[in-house]
Amino acid sequence: MALISCPECGKQVSTSAVACPGCGFPISEKIASGQWTPTAAARQDNELLMEVRPSWWGYIWYLALFFLIVPPILAWWNRGAVVLRVYRGRVVLERGRLSKCFREFMVHDIRTVDIDQSFLERLLGIGNLTIATAAATDNAEVIENIPDPHAVRELILKERQR
Repeated sequence: MALISCPECGKQVSTSAVACPGCGFPISEKIASGQWTPTAAARQDNELLMEVRPSWWGYIWYLALFFLIVPPILAWWNRGAVVLRVYRGRVVLERGRLSKCFREFMVHDIRTVDIDQSFLERLLGIGNLTIATAAATDNAEVIENIPDPHAVRELILKERQR
């Protein structure tokens, strides 16, 4: 004598009961005739027919806002991490926000100041500035995305000639 769920109302009913006390479903009659078995009913109750999750389309605004907000924050953080200062007689390059790296070049040691610009960078007025010194053979610093790199180059070269 086991307890099963009634197929009509879902209440717990004994397998030896004549009818369900909740709804009157003839349990013993259906079991005796073989039209319904408690194990089949139990299997039907536990059988997974479908699993549904919300669509990504319902979250598209979260994704769009993520891609609209995070890149400007990263750009602001990275832009503030590099500073090039030109003084009389020296050039100082400072990199980093949390950990710092300072490079100081004496103007009379600067060998070349090169500018690299792609077509789009020329249209936007930015470029990559490369400062090479005579102090070491492979000592060259590249500073990316400098606004008006020609003016910066001219200022450094003018200081070198003084």
